[in-house]
Amino acid sequence: MCGIFAYINFGVPTHQKAVIEKLLNGLRRLEYRGYDSAGIAVDDGPTVHELKQVVMKATGKIDQLAEVVATNATLHPELCFENHCGIGHTRWATHGPPAVHNSHPHTSDPTNEFLVVHNGIITNHQALKEMLQRHGYVFQSETDTEVIPKLTKYLYDKFHSRVTFRQLVMEVLRQLQGAFALLFKSSHYPGELVAAKRGSPLLMGIVEQDTGSTHAVLTSEGFRTSKEPNESDQSSSAKRQKVKSHIEFYFASDASAMVEHTKRVLHLEDDDVATYKTAGGYGIYRMERIPSTGIESPVSYEPTVQSAEVERAVETLAMEVEQIMKGNFDHFMQKEIHEQPDAMTQGMRGRMVLSACGQVVERVFLGGMVNFVSTIRRSRRIILCGCGTSYHSAIAVRQLMEELTELPVTLELASDVLDRQCPFFRDDTCIFISQSGETADTLKAMQYAKERGALCVGIVNTVGSAISRGTDCGVHINAGAEIGVASTKAYTCQIVAMVLLALVLSEDSISRAPRRREIMQGLAALPAAVRTALELDGQMLELAKTLRDEQSLLLFGRGYNYATALEAALKVKEVALLHSEGILAGEMKHGPLALVDESMPLIVVATKDSSYRKQESVVQQLKARGGRLILIASEDDVEIAATAGSAATIVRVPVVSDCLQAVVNIVPLQLLSYHLTVLRGHNVDQPRNLAKSVTVE
Repeated sequence: MCGIFAYINFGVPTHQKAVIEKLLNGLRRLEYRGYDSAGIAVDDGPTVHELKQVVMKATGKIDQLAEVVATNATLHPELCFENHCGIGHTRWATHGPPAVHNSHPHTSDPTNEFLVVHNGIITNHQALKEMLQRHGYVFQSETDTEVIPKLTKYLYDKFHSRVTFRQLVMEVLRQLQGAFALLFKSSHYPGELVAAKRGSPLLMGIVEQDTGSTHAVLTSEGFRTSKEPNESDQSSSAKRQKVKSHIEFYFASDASAMVEHTKRVLHLEDDDVATYKTAGGYGIYRMERIPSTGIESPVSYEPTVQSAEVERAVETLAMEVEQIMKGNFDHFMQKEIHEQPDAMTQGMRGRMVLSACGQVVERVFLGGMVNFVSTIRRSRRIILCGCGTSYHSAIAVRQLMEELTELPVTLELASDVLDRQCPFFRDDTCIFISQSGETADTLKAMQYAKERGALCVGIVNTVGSAISRGTDCGVHINAGAEIGVASTKAYTCQIVAMVLLALVLSEDSISRAPRRREIMQGLAALPAAVRTALELDGQMLELAKTLRDEQSLLLFGRGYNYATALEAALKVKEVALLHSEGILAGEMKHGPLALVDESMPLIVVATKDSSYRKQESVVQQLKARGGRLILIASEDDVEIAATAGSAATIVRVPVVSDCLQAVVNIVPLQLLSYHLTVLRGHNVDQPRNLAKSVTVE
């Protein structure tokens, strides 16, 4: 959803125009998260000794913000900073419509004493706002975020010089309820920046001018490398001298915004507060809430938050810059659809153990699950939990997981878990599925399950995400960066990852060994089958031309392909903005049949599996009522064409194992949704009102 980006340089001379360009480019890398306005804040003045904080904001795309910056005649683009902190933000409207006054950065007052950018939601903002209004503060926006800089100024006026910038921010955080990733900048603490995280994602990147092959650890005293001895017996003052004289930092909501600058990042944990100071020192602190006497509110003037010094290991990103570029494709969604064969191969690499001849898959190995497989096998039940596309991938795998494990498998929409207070137990295994690993509803459901003692397993794409760190074990789907808001390759790779998991869980069963061998061989052949399905691109373009002016579309699936119908309908409504509905074919006579007439386009997934005869009956009934039939059929099936009649459109797909057919069947429907979107003139990669990473409930 909202995106945060910041750039800090120390001892690295950087012109103002270069700082602004870095901020704008960083925000462009976050465009896929979804946004409707953007803003940046930098220092400006005739000299570096006469600086003030300048905020520039605009509604619309980053190009509109760049235009606002370019037409700002008061800026001094050639001003050179030895030390500077610049912050930027893309806003996805939650509180208040898209408007300049609602955009970030938000300010404490007309002189911009305190500036804040925020990703998340503050649930107690109304109470804080009313308190601040009673003290004379005037609010300019309708957002929940504006209370944060004004509360910061209010507390600063109370504490004044008694607190450092970090301590002041921690006092502010003590008053906030909800989820947030925050960056603070202040004219009272020039050159300093404070970052804080609770719930929403926030990463910190490091660029050293004299980096070698050293491994780094951040501590509250500064930066220590593997080339320096760990002198634990030294005094704190001696430790604090180990700071870099030439260093740059980046803060971002997502690794894609900083991979072109550095691959050395650390993920902030919940309740972490990172601080950067003008002397080149920086550190990570863990917030500890100390109960205070009296009323816990902003009127409690004495600082009551203490902090513990913590270390965070610096990780190396596996992502490449090419992954966040379109290459030879017109849109990210198109690129990601065509990347699916390679993404699946990457997801299975090292996990499929081949025979000596290299042709037969003998077993599946998941390193992240080794110590937990026996526990899962003894579970009372398996619960698959996700939102949107991730939930559909769970539907696609449920039948196979029940078949192989012989355990009851239930499905839960993450947003419904807390609403219903689902009964989770200690002998349950809960599998949480999320592309980003930061989905707010899925995170809340995971925390709910952990509190009840359930074993939590993560199926995620983003390494180091909140779900991957918070679960007991899990599987990374290794699909690579997915930039388009409409998920494509993550969906198919999630199915593949969960099929691998089901195979591992059933490895101890002799009776199911033939079925397992069939599925494993099917997995090995799956990328080639998907590559063949991608050759239907031209046919799907022609089909899209016949559907571009339609107002509604119905899709029917059954068994493994009920998920295909749901996912295809979601893709069409997400990006093509065409009403579509995925329907379980067995429910056709219980209402949906009333919608069928000569003008209604109907897509029926009728590939050969255990539900084939029932789907054939569905086709006959829809044909009898004059429906416009479009069939997804197996390439060797001649019977279904005769059943559907000459007026029907037949899309033929390669045949694979029945439990994997949903992976192949969705590919032409993804292509259809893409072409429909282009033909209807809509934004493919950033659909209206939608965000890639849903980090608020």
